[in-house]
Amino acid sequence: MIYRTHNLGELRKENIGQKVILSGWVATKRDLGGLTFVDLRDREGITQIVFHTDVADAKTVETAQKLKTESVIRVEGEVRERFSKNMNIPTGEIEVFATSLTVLNSCDTLPFQMTDTGLNENTRLKYRYLDIRRPQMIHNLKMRHKMIMAIRNYMDKAGFLDVDTPILTKSTPEGARDFLVPSRTNEGQFYALPQSPQLFKQLLMIAGIEKYFQIAKCFRDEDLRADRQPEFTQLDIEMSFVELEDVTRIIEGLAKTVFTAVTGETADYEFPKMEYKEAMERYGSDKPDTRFGVELQDLTDIAAKCGFKAFTSTVEAGGIVKAVVAPGVADTFSRKILSDYEEYVKTYFKAKGMAWIKLTAEGVHSPIAKFFSEEEMKAIIERTGAKTGDVIIIVADKPKVVYASLGAVRLRLGKELNLYNKDEFKFLWIVHFPMFEYDEEEGRYKAEHHPFTSIMAEDMDRFLAGEMDIRTNTYDLVLNGNEIGGGSIRIHNPQVQEKVFEKLGLSQEQAREKFGFFVDAFKFGAPPHGGLAFGIDRWLMVMLKENSIRDVIPFPKTNKGQCLMTEAPGFVEKEQLEELYLESTYKEEKNN
Repeated sequence: MIYRTHNLGELRKENIGQKVILSGWVATKRDLGGLTFVDLRDREGITQIVFHTDVADAKTVETAQKLKTESVIRVEGEVRERFSKNMNIPTGEIEVFATSLTVLNSCDTLPFQMTDTGLNENTRLKYRYLDIRRPQMIHNLKMRHKMIMAIRNYMDKAGFLDVDTPILTKSTPEGARDFLVPSRTNEGQFYALPQSPQLFKQLLMIAGIEKYFQIAKCFRDEDLRADRQPEFTQLDIEMSFVELEDVTRIIEGLAKTVFTAVTGETADYEFPKMEYKEAMERYGSDKPDTRFGVELQDLTDIAAKCGFKAFTSTVEAGGIVKAVVAPGVADTFSRKILSDYEEYVKTYFKAKGMAWIKLTAEGVHSPIAKFFSEEEMKAIIERTGAKTGDVIIIVADKPKVVYASLGAVRLRLGKELNLYNKDEFKFLWIVHFPMFEYDEEEGRYKAEHHPFTSIMAEDMDRFLAGEMDIRTNTYDLVLNGNEIGGGSIRIHNPQVQEKVFEKLGLSQEQAREKFGFFVDAFKFGAPPHGGLAFGIDRWLMVMLKENSIRDVIPFPKTNKGQCLMTEAPGFVEKEQLEELYLESTYKEEKNN
């Protein structure tokens, strides 16, 4: 049996008079006595099918009248000019008068209609195979395909080799928890699913591959958000004999190619580069959205001499005081709204509090105004550039808290006040991240990126002398306030690598246990090398202007890491655990 001669988005006026065979899903059906209209849908579009007693036999028309939405059917018929044209669809000038109809599969009562909007996400995920039929999901998955093909074509032309790396590998500390896989044949031992192919791609450079890429599955057992999943797809890239500028030039070409393939737009400009330090000071973020202003302004010197103890004590303790200006909201931002903003920074970023100053036609209004002299208040207004009708929002705390708080407030203002063009795209490189970040909870230094990141030549002497405020040859690519890719030039000197491990608190024994095979390889002729990894899912999400990463992944998981469709993860039989030398300590709660 021939199921189709054309797809359902293909037929046009030039096909009028042709005999065709079409197959697909019944999108809608309209009965008008002896005349039945069916909108037949497949991946490529919709074609209107007409069942008329003048063309088809009575049985065929009767069968058409009984069709249920989303049933799968096959029709044969003739293409004719459509009397009432629909110019909103590519096939809107034609219709097919059916001569025969075969119901390939009927459809039970649906949990939702394909045209429904505002669907509960859990329902969508439970019936993902139905959700994917919806036009928006079909479109997103088509764009994902175009993205992947654009990547492969670009990397091939640029001389990169597509090389697979292991999925079952060794557990190494890379920032997040590993997903562990017990070994049946090696009692008591575990593999780990890769958080990234980082070690292997560097080993491939030592092996002489020189230019590597892979579209890899990666796994991280971490708390999930709208832009994160426990398993995700990563474009992994590494190349030898390169410096920072070499990598960013090649990757910039890739980003422009992919951007055009997905959006149809161009990015005909050199992506600007911004120092990490500048990004934090101006935007409170290492992934700033530069589509709008509202930059952070430093008030530390003014606050240090004022009469407001919360500010002066913060400065004395080594903290900073910064502000952002909410434009034109003095009349609309009530105390309740401002209190909500304060709770926001206190709850999510551990800020001690938030102060505000309203500039109205009647003058300055603020709970803290009495603590400032006229000259000090004037200095704050001049420093922030605030005008009548604006609200100055101030946070005083440790630098990390201030940047996180005001960076988030800035983004919230941008969204709630429509301060940027949602159809605009802006790429930006953030470069030279710090090597180390102090973790106050654990009381030790951690690698800002990862421990294999090379140190800037200008800072190497200070690093060897024991200083920790060190910059690295790092680069993150940011699009509209989202980090879509990040990487670095790597350490290729084994002595420097050992020194980094030492600074991170790893003993020689610990470093040997975790990374012995890796460090050994560097003794056998490691070339200078560097690379980058893109989060395919997040990158696509941003380009398609979706709010959740789950809308660009065929079968995603919930925020709890569950697949509602397959009901994974699930319990396994005791015998399966015993075979793997495991015993579950989970105790099921019993209802009293």
